[in-house]
Amino acid sequence: MQKSMIKLLSLADVVSLTNAGFGFLAIIMASLGEMWFSFSFILIALLADGLDGMIARKTGHSELGDYMEAMADIISLGIAPSVFVYTIYHDAVSWCIYYHSYLLITLIVFLSLSVIRLASFHIMKDKKFFVGLPASMSAIIIITLAFFEIEFLYILPVVIIISLAMISNIHFPKPGLKIDAVAAILIILTLIFGNDYYGMPLYLILGGNYYGIAPLLLITTFVVYTILGPFYLLKSK
Repeated sequence: MQKSMIKLLSLADVVSLTNAGFGFLAIIMASLGEMWFSFSFILIALLADGLDGMIARKTGHSELGDYMEAMADIISLGIAPSVFVYTIYHDAVSWCIYYHSYLLITLIVFLSLSVIRLASFHIMKDKKFFVGLPASMSAIIIITLAFFEIEFLYILPVVIIISLAMISNIHFPKPGLKIDAVAAILIILTLIFGNDYYGMPLYLILGGNYYGIAPLLLITTFVVYTILGPFYLLKSK
């Protein structure tokens, strides 16, 4: 007798659906111009993305697990960040067809390479390291740069570099439980206190109270991982 589709789901799959749901909400909020909520929902989706992996390791994978996670991540780590960045910079570039095209092409590249990365992740995964920069790291770096409203001529080359890193053969270390916990705490602090600092220049954030530094610490942590992670792996071999 053929199984029901619902019965194929595990608890981890339900969390993956939650991840997809928050990614969808992030897209809706961006379309309404509610950029802080869009940013927040992407971060919550990232927390759900980490949680589904933890649950799957504890309770086991379902038959749908790998497919469900990849499809959910395409929404929350590919489409939602692309829409978020586009909406942030649209008004600044809409007056110039060349700048507008530059923005669109860059985000299409990011989205396309995100899809390739997520579709191939479970084929190329290794227990000891990630092959290519994880999509979650890429999404956090990109949306947090946009959070600070960095000049688009500077952020777009970074988006291209990050996109290429996702599909590279560079090996990145898998963070342990403690590192994951620190990242989760920084995300939560950004969610709680970041609204007061959304779109504020860096020098003003640094001059404010320490809660305003949470998004800065968040992106710094991931940039350090991106740059130094491969060297750490080489040294540890």
